[in-house]
Amino acid sequence: MPRSVDPDDLKTRIRQQALAEGFDAVGFTAADRIGPELAARLDEFMALQRHGEMRWLEDKAERRRHPNALWPEARGIIALGLNYGPDRNPLEVLAQRDRAAISVYAQGRDYHLVVKKKLKSLAGWLHRQAGNDVKVFVDTAPLMEKPLSAAAGIGWQGKHTNLVSRDFGSWLFLGLILTTAELPPDDAEIDHCGSCSNCLDICPTQAFPAPYQLDARRCISYLTIEYDGVIASEFADVMGNRIYGCDDCLAVCPWNKFASAAREITLQARPELDAPLLLELAALDDAGFRERFTTTAVKRIGRDRFMRNVCVALGNSGDPAATAVLQQLSQDPAAVVRAQALQALQQRAANPA
Repeated sequence: MPRSVDPDDLKTRIRQQALAEGFDAVGFTAADRIGPELAARLDEFMALQRHGEMRWLEDKAERRRHPNALWPEARGIIALGLNYGPDRNPLEVLAQRDRAAISVYAQGRDYHLVVKKKLKSLAGWLHRQAGNDVKVFVDTAPLMEKPLSAAAGIGWQGKHTNLVSRDFGSWLFLGLILTTAELPPDDAEIDHCGSCSNCLDICPTQAFPAPYQLDARRCISYLTIEYDGVIASEFADVMGNRIYGCDDCLAVCPWNKFASAAREITLQARPELDAPLLLELAALDDAGFRERFTTTAVKRIGRDRFMRNVCVALGNSGDPAATAVLQQLSQDPAAVVRAQALQALQQRAANPA
């Protein structure tokens, strides 16, 4: 049962405990402060079919429109951010065409595991302190973490639609705790993008139809992670060596000048995931893939989709040894790998290094 606790005092104690748990950013908002514009933005995104093949967005759209659609009893929303900033510019690897570019967020332990553990610990503490019911969410539930976190004041959604923090730039993992406790809300963060368009201009596939709008169907992160088909040459030819995600729009944000490297050890890059050789990755069978990427976010796409991405990078690599490897992959048991390997071979024949 909820106990009589001063809301302002409880909020202060939650913030202190969150920082003690290792979170880097903490903010508060209330379910009754979330207006209909959130649902309107979601509706427009799906009406334009910009979600591509992410059918789970459609299937759970009603529950995603508002926090209370997911949990009617929710009153307070605690937004948490965990810094995963890299220790160097992640775009440097793009010039190393014989090596793979894996998105910064996927080079360490799967953030779902790291953030959820901290969320559960904090939520358990809150329940013991105040007696209120709590639920934790990190990315996999039908909640719109970025706009809710912006409403809680820990950042704003930049022109690339990702959250930007004045303290941590583009490098925050987000988690939410919904609770029946009524907590004084923080002010929403205002937009500090100004006239900057760095994130829009750098996108290799022109995935931003306009500022603050994303067409996921053109986004390299979507193509390498969510999409399960053959990647069209229109996109494959400009993907370079990006085999899992893309950091371009995040890395060029001027607010990163205030960012710092992640202090959470488990989020720091594993040596075997920091610019691995493409030819080495191309030799992985299913067991080898699982062993190499265990407890990382990469594992979720499976070996076949991963190898499809490697084929794209090999086609763009300019490495003479890649031709023989692609010929081998054109006989792969997985149809999507065979097709992508053949397309890569055609690309290399048309554009010899």
